[in-house]
Amino acid sequence: YKLPLPSGLHGDALMHVLYLHGFASSAQSSKAAFFRARLAAHGVEVHTPDFNLPDFSTLTVSRMLAQVHGTIQALPAGPVTLIGSSLGGFVAVHAALADRARVDRLVLLAPALDFGGNRMRELGDRGIDEWRRTDRLDVFHYGYGRLMAVHYELYADAARYDAINARLDLPIQIFQGRRDTAVDPETVERWARARPNVDLHLLDDDHQMLGSLDTIWRETSRFLGLVSGSGGDGA
Repeated sequence: YKLPLPSGLHGDALMHVLYLHGFASSAQSSKAAFFRARLAAHGVEVHTPDFNLPDFSTLTVSRMLAQVHGTIQALPAGPVTLIGSSLGGFVAVHAALADRARVDRLVLLAPALDFGGNRMRELGDRGIDEWRRTDRLDVFHYGYGRLMAVHYELYADAARYDAINARLDLPIQIFQGRRDTAVDPETVERWARARPNVDLHLLDDDHQMLGSLDTIWRETSRFLGLVSGSGGDGA
């Protein structure tokens, strides 16, 4: 399956990119800043919805999807690329399903494809029961640099979404670290292998993949039609 290059992206007025950050992260994360800088060099603005707003404690997948949809609706006409990291990758899959007419392609970075299932069950039955009883789970928020509480509705709402069995026929590019302990590499690999429209890159890296950013940019710039071939632009 040869992934087609997006039509018209070189006339950059048509190109829209959204970066969807991960759980307990922020729109100012290192990878969000990286993509903003690299795409700005090509005259492309990256829109970064802040999923912590209006309040991190009330975060749900449904709220994130509503934010993505609202951002897309506010953009001028043209195809949209979603770059989703971790939980943002899970959201990107469902945002593409909801906005098929606008979303042109996906770039997924260590996507938490099983977030609505096994990913949250690592707490165990007792942990989930306690979360439900207290309506509070304390997590370290990397964007704010401190422990913050999130309500049980995050878990209940996420369980309504199934990315594992989602079917999308648009071009998808995935980057996944083989040493990732937050997202199971085998799950991501199985998901990709079952879909001929997915371009999978397995990297010798961890969940953050900060050591692979040059490789990620080289392949992403090719995937977005910003350069010809796979050699990158040296940026």
